[in-house]
Amino acid sequence: MSGTTADAAGPDDAGAPRRRARAARSVRQSLASIVLTFELVIVFLAALVIWGLSRDGGGPFGLPAWAVLVGGGVVILLMAVTIALLRYEWAYALGWALQVLILASGLLNPAMYLVGVIFGGMWAYCMIVGARIDRARAAEAAAGEEPGKEPA
Repeated sequence: MSGTTADAAGPDDAGAPRRRARAARSVRQSLASIVLTFELVIVFLAALVIWGLSRDGGGPFGLPAWAVLVGGGVVILLMAVTIALLRYEWAYALGWALQVLILASGLLNPAMYLVGVIFGGMWAYCMIVGARIDRARAAEAAAGEEPGKEPA
């Protein structure tokens, strides 16, 4: 076997077809999934904190205590779905909407404003820089150079 990409798409030695090689992830997609994964953990912990604080004196805005857990669960589920769908361009708009939703959750607990600002800033930075790197790699590939390598 020569180890080329053509070999990866063809049948193996036994004649059984191999799986098609998965397309390389863009830098923007990788950074977005990293930010959303870390944010998912923080939202889970924040939902538990807000729920714990609302058990004694009633929930924020008169909501029952369980509503905070359900709302947090829905946001966590949306984040997990968004991570899985980042191969589509519209999923990035969903990611932006989630950042706004996290920032708005500061109405439930003011500490969430800080979380929203931090992760919103990270999301914006990753979207801008990731897109810039992807454009540079595409320009290098179009010019016939190997991406990431210095010209000889």
